[in-house]
Amino acid sequence: MASFGHGTRRHPRSRGRMWSRTGPDRATLGIIGVICAVAGFFVLGIILGPAAIVCGWLAMGRAWSGSRPTTAVVALVLGAIDTLLAIIWLAGAATPGNGMLF
Repeated sequence: MASFGHGTRRHPRSRGRMWSRTGPDRATLGIIGVICAVAGFFVLGIILGPAAIVCGWLAMGRAWSGSRPTTAVVALVLGAIDTLLAIIWLAGAATPGNGMLF
C-alpha cells in the first residue's frame, strides 16, 4: 500500500534530511559560542563558559575528527579557559582574606 505516507520514502522526517532546516547551523553555533565565551570573561563566567563549550562542541559536529570550523574551536577553547578562570576566582572568593587564593 502506497497511501497515507507509507510509500517509497522510509523516514521522511529523519534527522539527516531535516537538520539544516530545523536547527541552527554550525556557523551560527560557533558564533554564539564565541560570544558567550567573550562575555563570560566579564560577567557570569561560570555559566557562560560551559555554554560556550557546549555550543563549540555542537558546532564541531560532536567529533574531533574531520574538518572543524575555526569559530567552533575558538568557542571551545575560550569557554574552557573562561570556566577554569571562573572556578579559580570562586575558589579565591571562598577563602578568608583579601587576595586571590591567599
